[in-house]
Amino acid sequence: MPINWDEFDSNVDTSIEKSANATDNKLASKISSITQMTDDEVKELFPNPADVKKLTELMQIVQSADDRNNKINKIVSNAEEFGGVVLTLLGKFA
Repeated sequence: MPINWDEFDSNVDTSIEKSANATDNKLASKISSITQMTDDEVKELFPNPADVKKLTELMQIVQSADDRNNKINKIVSNAEEFGGVVLTLLGKFA
């Protein structure tokens, strides 16, 4: 089942706005529902809602229908923005 990224992004934005300084349960649940991470892992890895937003942007690029080279180019052009997310994920899964 394809993910409706516009709706998902809107839901993430709403959860981020409601969250003060930490990833709340609702936001963690949204991310864990489309990843292999648990709610607790999401909260541990991404306590800052802004980082969760960056994670969703990165996931949207990876899951897009673009070809591999376009995906790579989008990630490279946003490397500074995605750097922390990539390090966090690699630290967890590498």
